[in-house]
Amino acid sequence: MSLKSVIIPVLIIGVGVFLSLDQFRSHRQWLFEKAPSFISRYVLEEKTQVRDTKKKGVILTQDELAKYDGNNGKVLYLAILGKIYDVSKGGKHYGPGGGYHFFAGKDGTKAFVTGAFNKDGLTDDVSDLSPADMLGIKEWQDFYEKDYKYVGKLIGRFYDTNGEPTQELKDARKAIKEGKRLKKLDADDKQLYPSCNSEWKSGEGGRVWCSDLSGGIKRDWAGVPRKYFKPGSTSYRCACIRNTGAPGENSKSQDHKNRGDLDNPNFREYEDCEAESISCRLPTK
Repeated sequence: MSLKSVIIPVLIIGVGVFLSLDQFRSHRQWLFEKAPSFISRYVLEEKTQVRDTKKKGVILTQDELAKYDGNNGKVLYLAILGKIYDVSKGGKHYGPGGGYHFFAGKDGTKAFVTGAFNKDGLTDDVSDLSPADMLGIKEWQDFYEKDYKYVGKLIGRFYDTNGEPTQELKDARKAIKEGKRLKKLDADDKQLYPSCNSEWKSGEGGRVWCSDLSGGIKRDWAGVPRKYFKPGSTSYRCACIRNTGAPGENSKSQDHKNRGDLDNPNFREYEDCEAESISCRLPTK
């Protein structure tokens, strides 16, 4: 006779006694009240653990990732900012002979924005990139997150052996956040001072001009073209500025000279172009 054949009948008898005798009534009531919430919480926790495990994915070393370059099979992985993606469905691009095969089997984060696809350029060292460059990398990562399957994390510069973020990844995220801030400032600036329309013809030179839709900004004024130098900068862009009414930064003001932004020192006239002209010729280079 096995131990199992003895224990099961005893348990059945015990449950029967528990359910039938009056002295266990209060215990039964407590159990029946608590059991549903306990069971539902247990099931939810189990499901959450499964979801979290799937989200975390695998953790690979650089040598392990290198095996997924398509040279020894059809599976293709690449990493960007330490996150690994399966790009096998894009095999004609990422596989051997493809235009982006150099990304397969490694983390070549920096090359996504520098375009340096040689050995030195295909690196995950992004310490010298600008916030704008880091934002560009984040946009590339978002692309892979959307179009390809997430696999896991790469041990090294951005994640430790437990898959936890390193200080370098935290620094990269700060740079990305700063890139987003600067991008918004630039968008707000172009909303305030829209870019000019422009054209260039060989032998004739170029032309810049303003309209009520130049720069893709629909408005009720056209403005005049000016060289826009931001404070501390030696470079400029062509901007359309108000030449009547209040200055752009204080457009609701009633106390103004009706000259818009014409007196703003950050804006300079184009050579040989009348101050109130909506179109200016650029010299032939």
